[in-house]
Amino acid sequence: MRRRLPLWRALALVLLLMGAGVAVALSSSRDASDHYAFELVEREVKQGYGTTILVRLVDEHTGKVVPDATLFISRIDMSHDGMGQMTAPLELQADTLPGYYRFETDLAMEGAWALTLAAKIPRLPDPVQRRLVLQAVQ
Repeated sequence: MRRRLPLWRALALVLLLMGAGVAVALSSSRDASDHYAFELVEREVKQGYGTTILVRLVDEHTGKVVPDATLFISRIDMSHDGMGQMTAPLELQADTLPGYYRFETDLAMEGAWALTLAAKIPRLPDPVQRRLVLQAVQ
């Protein structure tokens, strides 16, 4: 009976350490996507049809743009002003600068518009998702 108890404790310790290692690995991988951010190139855009919005995805540790991300969610609405049902079409345009995303939209009203974006970066397990607020002015 004395031999089983130390073996049991050793096994419990190994399992505890493995669990702690997995928790640390998961939290660090989740934190990894926090070091990336979408940034508006211009916070003010012209209200109206054919408005262009330019966004870049940046690694905040290096300050460099991330060229190999895949954008998979994009939406624009006036939820920042309490009018989430007020949306606008948002079309991703081809851009020659890696790491930059150019959108064309029709902003029918002046005011604050919330641009929601999500992208998958190849070396990260979790996507980068941000909500940016821009001002449509006349």
